[in-house]
Amino acid sequence: MARLLPTQTDAAVERSDTPTVLSLDDDATREVIEALSSETAYDIFRLLNKTPATPSQIAEQLDQSVQNIHYHLENLEAAGVIEVTDTCYSEKGREMNVFVVSEDPTLLFLGTEDDRPGLKRAFKSFASLLGPPSILLAAGESIAQFVTTE
Repeated sequence: MARLLPTQTDAAVERSDTPTVLSLDDDATREVIEALSSETAYDIFRLLNKTPATPSQIAEQLDQSVQNIHYHLENLEAAGVIEVTDTCYSEKGREMNVFVVSEDPTLLFLGTEDDRPGLKRAFKSFASLLGPPSILLAAGESIAQFVTTE
């Protein structure tokens, strides 16, 4: 017998070419750093970069309680680094949100708002040499290294 409610999602991780740029004097920067400061939250973020998942799927993969996962998902969503992309249903018919990383990648630079024009000029000249995809990859790796060292 076919199910009336979807138990699987066809959501995918999608990224735009326009990163959100955060500086030290930006209020959102503190939220992002605080949201990713826990090892569990960081593991959730890394998992959602690979594939969309429900809280129960995340809890199972990370061997954590669903309550703990919900706590970190709320913080990550409030910081704007993840979002709900779909809804599916458990075998018992309970509605479950499917989370994924936000479409816009986030670039964190350790300068102030006043430094943005210089940062933009540097990225433009760097991008002309390597191309935009290389810039996003380098920025993403730099951010990942920064977060893991904290």
